[in-house]
Amino acid sequence: MDAPNSAVFGVRRNEDIALDLMKFVAGTVGVGRPATPSTGFSGAAAAKPEEYVNQLLDLYRRCLRAVEGAVPQKEAAR
Repeated sequence: MDAPNSAVFGVRRNEDIALDLMKFVAGTVGVGRPATPSTGFSGAAAAKPEEYVNQLLDLYRRCLRAVEGAVPQKEAAR
């Protein structure tokens, strides 16, 4: 058996980092959870499963752009 390349295990892809970031943000702001009165941030609850999935996909795209260092359109115009 060949020994695995140890350098590969230390590298994380941008997609993996963005996914971890999305999980953190979604859990922190409660994306998709029913709205309950609370102090702090709260995400809007999705009415349908499709809306919940769309919210998560949009959040993932935003996280991936942040990890890759892409400048949002509004900020690029400044």
